[in-house]
Amino acid sequence: MMAASTKLSSFRLPPLPTIGEIIKLYNLRAEKQLSQNFLLDLRLTDKIVRQAGCLRDAHVCEVGPGPGGLTRSILNAGATDVLVVEKDTRFISGLKLLSEAAPGRVRIVHGDILTYRMDRGFPDTISKPWDGDPPNLHIIGNLPFNVSTPLIIKWLENIANRTGPFAFGRTQLTLTFQKEVAERLTASTGSKQRSRLSIMAQYLCTVHNRFTIPGRAFVPKPKVDVGVVHFTPLVQPQIQHPFKLVEKVIRNVFQFRRKYCYKGVEKLFPEASRFELTQKMLQNADVDPTLRPTELTIPQFRALADAYAHLCTHEPSLLHYEFREELRLKPLTKQGNKPEGTFIMDEKLNKNKHGKQEEPTNSLF
Repeated sequence: MMAASTKLSSFRLPPLPTIGEIIKLYNLRAEKQLSQNFLLDLRLTDKIVRQAGCLRDAHVCEVGPGPGGLTRSILNAGATDVLVVEKDTRFISGLKLLSEAAPGRVRIVHGDILTYRMDRGFPDTISKPWDGDPPNLHIIGNLPFNVSTPLIIKWLENIANRTGPFAFGRTQLTLTFQKEVAERLTASTGSKQRSRLSIMAQYLCTVHNRFTIPGRAFVPKPKVDVGVVHFTPLVQPQIQHPFKLVEKVIRNVFQFRRKYCYKGVEKLFPEASRFELTQKMLQNADVDPTLRPTELTIPQFRALADAYAHLCTHEPSLLHYEFREELRLKPLTKQGNKPEGTFIMDEKLNKNKHGKQEEPTNSLF
């Protein structure tokens, strides 16, 4: 017991300036246009890190460390190799100070996490078979709001393809999101938060919304609270098709999230064959066309993806069809002289509860 205690204490950092002092020392300010918010309370950063599980002797990639508060908690938890990826030049000097306090344990990459090749950042020796335990590699980050959604979508595609950080195995992620996004990531069938993002995350991962951090804990205080979400990739995805195909089906179904699901399914097909192929796809999938997108289960999305993939094997051009492109090329219609790009829906079936037409959406939310 004594030996274990001594080993853990050897991981702890020497006395350092507080995060608040680091911010003053380097004259750091959170940039609003970069959606930056600092978390200064080390009790909260410790709590975030605990959600990742045991980090003793772990390899960690921290995304957007900023002034280094979360980095300190990761190091104090026993990680021996911490790779921090920071885009903002202003934070590099403070991170170097932290690196000097933990010799050989912190590597600093000045770059953009959206383009950084994480598969080159760690040794192949840490890899684990996909059907085995996750590797001793963790991705942890207090993400800027403006990058969190595109980043998780990129990583979900990496999971599907077993590339990037998932070339090492089922790498786990512990990340912060706006509370609303955290709720959508974990939303269950039928809930009002259910969205494209819910299906995309849950067909590939076990996803848990661990706890909520009040906005007042951050500097500057954001207008929203923040959720801490943990992801573990599944050994077998719940939908066994290429990511692009699955994403296309889910995106189209959710284009009219308050309408019957058949309205979104229709947009997978060119106008000339739309009715026939929509009917065929829904029949083959055995999905009730009058269910709302939020009411569909992941097995039902799997059935829709199976049915769509089957149709695409007979007509490969369907894979490349995008109804918005068809609209863009379509001349002005005579009906009300609508401009190009405006989708004219059936007037009775497609008015929302306020009596207004519902526009198709590309939003993940």
